Amino acid sequence: MKGLLGRKVGMTQIFNNEGLVIPVTVIEVEPNAVAQVKTVETDGYNAVQVGYDTLKEKNVNKPLKGHYDKAGIPAKRKLKEFRTENAPEFTVGQEIKADLFQEGEKVDITGVSKGKGFQGVIKRHGQSRGPMSHGSRYHRRPGSMGASAYPGRVFKGKKLPGHMGAVQVTVQNLEVVKVDTERNALLVKGAVPGPKKGLLIIKETTKQGK
Repeated sequence: MKGLLGRKVGMTQIFNNEGLVIPVTVIEVEPNAVAQVKTVETDGYNAVQVGYDTLKEKNVNKPLKGHYDKAGIPAKRKLKEFRTENAPEFTVGQEIKADLFQEGEKVDITGVSKGKGFQGVIKRHGQSRGPMSHGSRYHRRPGSMGASAYPGRVFKGKKLPGHMGAVQVTVQNLEVVKVDTERNALLVKGAVPGPKKGLLIIKETTKQGK
């Protein structure tokens, strides 16, 4: 399992060799610095810990500062660990760039979705509305709350209005259309979660689809 951290730049479109338009998301991959290499002998499992987005030293607490100083890298805003059997092949302080992935590879991308605030059941859960004609008192309400006398309560899991978005979302099996090594960017087919400049976790896919 290989992976790195990046930021969403936005969406655009490119043409493939057959002249077909492909919608892509551009992901900026600032070089990820290896902060720690974990092995079975020392930690019980193989993993690589990477840091992303350089941070001012004054904004880092002493334990983390010592961790970065030991690795010999600048302070980072975000630390992420990726489990991989190839961990011994990495070295502390090494930079991981966009060329970790190749064109045609499939990846899973995780981000925090856009916050939508408090929303009703039609927008939040995709439910249908009632009649909008004269006389109807049932337009965009949630629906029946359950039986009357028994069990006399609302069942758990009832889809109701509430806070929507701002949750971690993973989109699986996205294709890497292009790797721009000069700009250190990945072009991934389709949409990914989150707003522009949102932090993304890009990992080798766990399941292959069609």
